[in-house]
Amino acid sequence: MSDPRVLSVLIPAVGGQGGGVLLDWVVDAALLDGYPAHGTSIPGVAQRTGSTTYYIELCDARDAEPPVFSLYPVPGALDVLLAAEFLEVGRMIELGFPSPARTTIVASTHRLYSIHEKIVTGRGIYPSEDLQRAARAFSRALYAFDALALAREHGTEANAVLLGALAAAGALPIRADAFREAIRRKGVQVGANLRGFDAGLAAAQRLTSASAAPAPLTVAAGRPAAATDTDAARLTAGFPAELRPVLGQAIERLTEYQNGAYVERYLARLRPFVALDDPTLLGLLARSLAVWMTYEDAIRVAQLKTRWSRFERIRREQGVTRGEIVVTDYLKPDLDEIWGILPRRLVAPFARWAERRWPRGRPTLGQHVRTTTVTGYLRVWLLTLLRPLRPISYRAHEEHARMERWLAAVARCAAWDRPLAREVARAAQLVKGYGDVRRRMTGHFDRLLGVVMRVAELEAANGGGFEAARTLAARYRTLVLQGPEGEAQAAVLADQTLAR
Repeated sequence: MSDPRVLSVLIPAVGGQGGGVLLDWVVDAALLDGYPAHGTSIPGVAQRTGSTTYYIELCDARDAEPPVFSLYPVPGALDVLLAAEFLEVGRMIELGFPSPARTTIVASTHRLYSIHEKIVTGRGIYPSEDLQRAARAFSRALYAFDALALAREHGTEANAVLLGALAAAGALPIRADAFREAIRRKGVQVGANLRGFDAGLAAAQRLTSASAAPAPLTVAAGRPAAATDTDAARLTAGFPAELRPVLGQAIERLTEYQNGAYVERYLARLRPFVALDDPTLLGLLARSLAVWMTYEDAIRVAQLKTRWSRFERIRREQGVTRGEIVVTDYLKPDLDEIWGILPRRLVAPFARWAERRWPRGRPTLGQHVRTTTVTGYLRVWLLTLLRPLRPISYRAHEEHARMERWLAAVARCAAWDRPLAREVARAAQLVKGYGDVRRRMTGHFDRLLGVVMRVAELEAANGGGFEAARTLAARYRTLVLQGPEGEAQAAVLADQTLAR
């Protein structure tokens, strides 16, 4: 008879994911089934910079003499990696804990974005495809699915769902009934956690290590009544067939944001570029213009804050099936956002004065609004009634004037050099945010457009290949999207270019 083997389980988790409860369930289930076990936690300092890790060791022989358990995992000697969020799998791989010859990975594929992903001005999200490839490469068996979505569907928590998946994976000798008994003995939301356990058990049983590819989470969005499939087909007639899915989403977005006339304005801006027969350029313009034309002003914020589906989502996420919920919205609009929704003729003089008075930032009006009360809800909802005024608002005038300058620059560059036109089209990625961030980013956009067009005109006059203009546009945009340090470097790059 071979000597008992010690199995190891590592649970990386960030705050609020129930990692401690998950550890207790596994240890209690092992003890209930007669397997000596020990668990410990290593607390971290903050999310991602030091998330708490929970470590379990158990003997694979019942009623064996308890060995001397370790308090820390050993890289390359891990039997189970149980992750409540997908980036934690990547973090553990980076630290060298899982190995393809030994480790079973059970993980939820949903994402909680890290601070480093959020602070990047551009798209800083770590690619899920890379995480999927790494998880497959460093696991003996992989059980990965969206445990959070499954938990919400069954009115429970993701840690209970993952416990069921762990039971189904067969990496530990513990019986499923022992896990269920551990949940009962813990006495925390027993009914809901048992539902989650059974849901996770069934989900993992449907997976195999060969087909357990993390599926992307798709969110069903409501379709505005005005944007039917027939309407979309009629409106997009004359556009390339491959672009119609993008245009269909844009039509829905723009209709909900404003109205059908706004959709016509969007499509009218795109039609002149159809004749260029450049699908890449047209696709860039279609996506960027749809996002830009649905910029977030106070009216849009009010629409989103007062949606009934928002309160239902909060109720569902917090597990409140009965009784009232209290939602407090922390709003801090600045002067530009306040008069940005008012008619331009009325507020333009004040806006120009404020820009001279506070060139580096406008005063803000902080307020806490309880949108689950009648008065609080009405305070926010009344802003949505200003939507008909949006086309003549001060903000709309500023935004659409900038859009027209951008489209004119793209059209002019397209006549010179298509790759340059695509780079100028991508410059719209810089127009984002609100308040001080929006002012700063539009400043960068204006500077990029001005400097690149000046260089392009010089190259056109000299019969050049527009290499300098293309490189400048791409480099400037990339630097700005890296964050504040990159913005400073981009400004230096523009100044040096103008000084030549």
